[in-house]
Amino acid sequence: MRERKLRKFLSDRRGRKILSLIGCGVIAGVVVAAAALPAAAMAGALTAAGMATFDRLPADFASVPAPQSSFIYAADGKTLLAMLYDENRRDVPLSEVAPVMQQAIVASEDTRFYQHNGVDYKGLLRAMVANNGGESQGASTLTMQYVRQSAIYAAKTPEDVVAASEKTKARKLREMKLAMALEEKLNKQQILERYLNIAPFGHGAWGIYAASHVYFGKDPKDLTLPEAALLAGLVQAPSVYDPADPDKRDAALKRREHVFSQMVRARNITAQQADEARKAPLKIVDQRPAQGCVSVPYPALGAGFFCDYLYRWWLEQPAFGVDQFERANRLRSGGYTIISSLDMGIQQAMKRNVDSKIALTDRRALMLSAVEPGTGRVLAMATNRNFSVDTSGNLPNPDKMKKGPGSFPNTTNPLIAGGGGVSGYQAGSTFKMFTMLAALEQGMPLNTTIDAPVTYKSKYITQGTNCPGTNFWCPSNASKTEQGKFDMWTGFGKSVNTYFVPLEERAGADHVVNMATRLGIKFRAEQDRKFATDGADQWGAFTLGVSATTPVDLAGAYATLANDGVHCEPIPVVEIRDPAGNKIEAGKPKCSTAVSPDVARAGIDAARCPVGDKGGLNLCRGASTAAGVSAIVGKPVFGKTGTTDTNESATLVASTRQVTVAGMEADPDWPADPSADHNHVDVSVAESLRDAMAGKAAIEFPPPSSRLAFGK
Repeated sequence: MRERKLRKFLSDRRGRKILSLIGCGVIAGVVVAAAALPAAAMAGALTAAGMATFDRLPADFASVPAPQSSFIYAADGKTLLAMLYDENRRDVPLSEVAPVMQQAIVASEDTRFYQHNGVDYKGLLRAMVANNGGESQGASTLTMQYVRQSAIYAAKTPEDVVAASEKTKARKLREMKLAMALEEKLNKQQILERYLNIAPFGHGAWGIYAASHVYFGKDPKDLTLPEAALLAGLVQAPSVYDPADPDKRDAALKRREHVFSQMVRARNITAQQADEARKAPLKIVDQRPAQGCVSVPYPALGAGFFCDYLYRWWLEQPAFGVDQFERANRLRSGGYTIISSLDMGIQQAMKRNVDSKIALTDRRALMLSAVEPGTGRVLAMATNRNFSVDTSGNLPNPDKMKKGPGSFPNTTNPLIAGGGGVSGYQAGSTFKMFTMLAALEQGMPLNTTIDAPVTYKSKYITQGTNCPGTNFWCPSNASKTEQGKFDMWTGFGKSVNTYFVPLEERAGADHVVNMATRLGIKFRAEQDRKFATDGADQWGAFTLGVSATTPVDLAGAYATLANDGVHCEPIPVVEIRDPAGNKIEAGKPKCSTAVSPDVARAGIDAARCPVGDKGGLNLCRGASTAAGVSAIVGKPVFGKTGTTDTNESATLVASTRQVTVAGMEADPDWPADPSADHNHVDVSVAESLRDAMAGKAAIEFPPPSSRLAFGK
């Protein structure tokens, strides 16, 4: 009778409250005494000393979010491009977890979860008696287990990790005190939600969302009874009960039987439902997700290079941490949802166009990038390479000065966007655009006429191609027919070197370099940085594109003109959200005026000549180096070709108002290789721009003012 009254008192809310104030001090005494005198633990350990020990323990519990996977999607917000994580975990609200899964985990791990206040005194005393008798039993409630996992994640030193996980009575006491404090702050549903999201389920799955997908390929809200019971049984010993391991499947199923029994005892299910559940077919899909950019779900799409570009861009953003280490850690553990700017349709078309022009195993890389004017969003990136760390089957490096395999067919080098030691490739005459814009900005109109000789003696001093008997640079044209009087329309259309070098002299080489910088050209090579900062006024060859750049930077520069002179930094994202769904400011376009709209429009009018477009003022007069581009694109277009003197690289940039595509062909392993082919670049860029413009309206370019076209 007395025992029934005590049980009734302790089961009601008032009794539990009193227990939270004094009872755990008594239990603390039991625990302390049991450590020194197991046989007398139940008889004489209920001491004031135990209560004092318990009261001195801290009750402040700071919950640190557990690491969560970040997901990168294509611009459609649906196509998964990559997952980045330290632990494969994705938090979900309890409302998105099947009720049967909630019941199964409670029945398996803490049958009195809804009755206790964080510490199950009955379970604790029962476990102590059993353990003293030689049998090993645990007594941690779900709340205590959650406290332990959170303490591990909150640990800042290896010693803190050990203290949070070692099997000692002191740790157990701390967990009890903190569990009781936590239950004063959170209700049972909130605690259960947090527990399900933090618990380890083995096989690379942390939390119920990851476990549901790894083992069954479904969301946790769709779990069935047989599946839920299996998962609930794993958390006790994930490495022992691994149903995806044939050698451990029987142990996992045996553990599931225990969960069924507990669920029947708790009246969550009937015995008949348990029988039906154990007979139901159980299919383990074993979908452990790959991590990182080398494991994109669609390798044939070539999106690994874009993913790597996004990753490198993230590391440069101060919004994500004080240094690259912190930024990388936040990306892998912050649970971000990243909607990238990768347009699936454009990417597929661009990859198809590249692969149809040049073989995957060709030492020359055909590298294309598309940028959206007005936002700077990188819409696509493609090359004839696989993004892979496996270079065992790569062909030898063609540069005899370098040992080892080359970068084809597999590489993780950022060939298209640069960085990581890749400075880019010489873009040739595409840089003449910066000279023309600098001249226009200083008031020289498009009809500025220069009598261009076959060879021009410049004012620039150089150690290169000098005029006989002097130290002055003497550039020549690609053909002896390129001489006579030219203006910006015809000089740009025919790419006349001896027109643009004197135009650069008039505008000032330092102003030309500054113009390129304003439009987003980055000087990654050490020698280029030195020229750009210390000797820009003497960098005469800059107008011929001797500085290295990348398709991404070049597309971004030309996209500035399509956007009426407003430059937007190339970015790989449309939207970034944190786990709470809040938008991150770092994902927004960063735009600023680089040149006036009139200068940009004048530059475009001349740049319609190289690609076979007539131009707004119709003054190209047949001057074009890539006349077929306009016909392929089929819409108003401007652009420019570029080739180095010895054919080490070939380049084409082509743009409409809505999309800019830049392509380069070069040998990343052997920059001196003189075998670049414009046929590959020109057609591939033109077809990619055509495909990117499918379904988009043809928008005409506004003409420049009469002042910038013809002067006063």
